[in-house]
Amino acid sequence: MTVAELRTMIEGRDVFRAKAVFELAARASGDESAVAALAHVSRIDFVRDDRLFHLVSLAWAAIIGLLAAETPSARRAAYEAFADLSATDQGDLLRYLKADSIESAHPASL
Repeated sequence: MTVAELRTMIEGRDVFRAKAVFELAARASGDESAVAALAHVSRIDFVRDDRLFHLVSLAWAAIIGLLAAETPSARRAAYEAFADLSATDQGDLLRYLKADSIESAHPASL
């Protein structure tokens, strides 16, 4: 599937939207369009509220995927997406990542 098709699945609340986020995350280290798509979907309200389990949302998965890509543009997009989260969500995500700051978080790929 193309990045556009994956993004459309997420935006359309497709039953496979989580798999689409994970696929975009897998592509992010070598595909700038996947980085842009993850940055975009991480800011959609229902994606922020769509919990995979406990506190972990699809938006977190997108941000973690951006961080794991370890490219300058992906890291920058992750920092910006993180800044748009609520203060509570920011704190919870940092605890989940076991990091003192978003800049110090270097998760493994999803």
